[in-house]
Amino acid sequence: MAGALKGIKILDLTSVGFGPYACQILGDYGAEIIKIESPDGDITRGIGPFRNNGMGHFFLNANRNKRSLVLDLKKGAAKRIFFNLVKSADVVMTSIRPAAMDRLGLGFDDCIKINEKLIYVALVGFGQSGPYAKRPAYDDIIQGVSGMASMQGGRDGDPTFVNASICDKICSQIAAHATLAALYSRTNDGIGQLVEVPMFESMVGFNLVEHQSGMTFDPPMGGRGYERSMAKHRKPYATSDGFVCALPYTTKHWQTFFSIMKRDDLVNDPRVVNAKIRSEKIAELYELVSELVKDWTTNELLEALHIGDIPHGEATELNNLENDPHLNEVDFFRLIDHPSEGKIKLTSPPINFSETPATIDRLPPLLGEHNEEILKEIGYTDEQISQLYEDQIIGCSDIGQ
Repeated sequence: MAGALKGIKILDLTSVGFGPYACQILGDYGAEIIKIESPDGDITRGIGPFRNNGMGHFFLNANRNKRSLVLDLKKGAAKRIFFNLVKSADVVMTSIRPAAMDRLGLGFDDCIKINEKLIYVALVGFGQSGPYAKRPAYDDIIQGVSGMASMQGGRDGDPTFVNASICDKICSQIAAHATLAALYSRTNDGIGQLVEVPMFESMVGFNLVEHQSGMTFDPPMGGRGYERSMAKHRKPYATSDGFVCALPYTTKHWQTFFSIMKRDDLVNDPRVVNAKIRSEKIAELYELVSELVKDWTTNELLEALHIGDIPHGEATELNNLENDPHLNEVDFFRLIDHPSEGKIKLTSPPINFSETPATIDRLPPLLGEHNEEILKEIGYTDEQISQLYEDQIIGCSDIGQ
């Protein structure tokens, strides 16, 4: 069965995390993705570990369901190829700075002249109407300026980065659904448009869903920061032999938890039975949990929480994820034979569609792997393609050469 986005063609001019992951999601949904790379390729191709230079792990995990075309867009012949592709494209997604795209003559105004139905998605660090428009933006920078790093420090700790490219991945998902919204709008009016997806504003909005807190009101009823999230002891709790995530949440959960811990004196404590007081004193309750579970074994605690119907889970180490029985049952990790990389293990698309399945139809491509295939589709001959290689308009990986 075809994917939900079958027939949609996307030109992917993005690199690193913000953008490649967005296009991979859309590719999982069935869109045709043509990844247009510079002769040097996406920088993540060179991030180790890798078996072959140019096929790093980061690249492999954010670039499936794509074909690769290498174009030196500083050259006129490459721009002509790009515009030939734009004619039949539905979406251009780019993380190249708008000013640079305009200088190249590849900006929104240039592309919309070629294809008036084009959705042009500009991935930027900061909204282009603000004073930060020209600032460079990487995940660590956006974690800092958006308040994300401050949140990790809690009320009193130093700012700390999340140990993931969290902003790149969250903003990629925002970019994916913004693209879908623009495509849906086009089905009604037939009009293309510019879609600007800024990391900074996107992450501030994301962070403040719960952390706007008292600043939601005017005049303010307190500062920002959701108390439950900022509590010092909100973390996986140490047991005698591991760590467990336990989340008593409702009044019933908390009463059951303290009964399990044989602390009947706390079952009807105002901090437990009164939701408002509980939210104000949540840090004290989490500290109690931390103290009460430390002498339990992990398995005993998990079983007790299960019987008590209290939300729980073991704090699984990254290296143990592939031993998770649920992930194994749903066939989440896919061991695949890659033509150049041998056996690689990819994660499956997590969304299930009953009629239009998300699938892995193409493995992460070599640099320029699909040059000839793509160029022939838009009318280039073998002789013309050979000349493009000779003039260094296009290029390719040397793997297998």
